[in-house]
Amino acid sequence: MKYVLITLLLFIPIISNAQDNMEPVDTDRLFEINYESPLTIDLGEEDEDDEPVELKKKKRKKNVFYGIKTKKGFARSGFGDDQVIELFYYLKEFQEPDPYVRNTYWYDFKKRKIVNSRNINKKYAGILHGPYAKMMGNQLIEEGIFYKGTKHGRWMRFNKYDILQEKKKWYKGWPKESKVAYYEDQEARKMREIIPVHYGEKDGEYYAFHENGQIAVIGEYKFDYKIGLWREYYLQRNRRKREVQYPEDPFENEFTPFITKEWNEDGEVIYDREKEVKSWK
Repeated sequence: MKYVLITLLLFIPIISNAQDNMEPVDTDRLFEINYESPLTIDLGEEDEDDEPVELKKKKRKKNVFYGIKTKKGFARSGFGDDQVIELFYYLKEFQEPDPYVRNTYWYDFKKRKIVNSRNINKKYAGILHGPYAKMMGNQLIEEGIFYKGTKHGRWMRFNKYDILQEKKKWYKGWPKESKVAYYEDQEARKMREIIPVHYGEKDGEYYAFHENGQIAVIGEYKFDYKIGLWREYYLQRNRRKREVQYPEDPFENEFTPFITKEWNEDGEVIYDREKEVKSWK
């Protein structure tokens, strides 16, 4: 693929007498990325283990998964018949998880429990990596595998009657259906865009990247719709370029997205919607 051109429609609202008279943003063109060839769905191509994970593997190096050494651990919570035991592996030596993945799992040695947070306390963190199982008594209620703190491969969740409740596939923290595009430099394998997809719908955090690896656009989808605040950044020094507000609820049909702020390359605010609105009141 050739170098990505991120085409962003610059829009300056026309203020008449009040906020309600503002010209709406052409949201179909904002954060639009143009390709000469379609996005590829390739997150599963490198997946080594798509079958349900078992804690015991035949003829493999002890406590080594995806070529990385780990240690075995467990966590216990609850009491009596409701006691839950989690069996897992964690990295022998700390490695930073993917900073762009929303959910990062690690064992907190201080609190003695598994934590899902990107705010990692390296002093007390054991990054989950390898097979995972959650048991209630003798009943398996969840199983899967982690890759450097992120969900990977097939994950399944059961109820106490051993009935399957949920099954999802992941690739290193991203839904396996996600669409990915790279810059043409195949050796460097530089990602330029990732669209999170769950069950055929865009759902999760969206990223577009400049060729130097810095974030170009970040936002969130839910049920195929843009939601919340979307941000665009300049190539140099990761400075903000534009912010656009979308509805918090994807089904809020009467909400019209709008640009909240814009900056020039020197970091100076060139448009502030809130100030513009106040000036006409």
